[in-house]
Amino acid sequence: MVINGPNLNLLGTRKPEIYGQTTLAEIEQRLTALAKELSVELVCYQSNHEGELVTAIQKARGVYDYILLNAAAYTHTSVALRDAIEAAEVPTIEIHLSNIHARETFRHHSMIAPVCVGQIAGLGAKGYELALRYAVETV
Repeated sequence: MVINGPNLNLLGTRKPEIYGQTTLAEIEQRLTALAKELSVELVCYQSNHEGELVTAIQKARGVYDYILLNAAAYTHTSVALRDAIEAAEVPTIEIHLSNIHARETFRHHSMIAPVCVGQIAGLGAKGYELALRYAVETV
């Protein structure tokens, strides 16, 4: 399951110098094609609302083998997402389009990193594909 957080629905037009010109729909299309190539099912979800993201993570328990999560700004603030990841017991990979460690200081800390399998940051849309390949290889 691929879960995207707030403002990622604006990809392609929001700060393309930081997040790139690829839209969320294009990322999802590429991932869907890759999933088909790898013979796995993929579900994509996006919300700007923290509670809806928590619910999506909780519903993944026992249904999906992996979560690929770009929590966006909630990465740095949400104990609720952290607790949901931990409670769901679904291996989760944290994804960021930009290198959060090379940006503003408040972005350097991830609330969710301690409960994720790993983190991919700064590789743009390619990070999603790398995360999917890793998930498939390790299931």
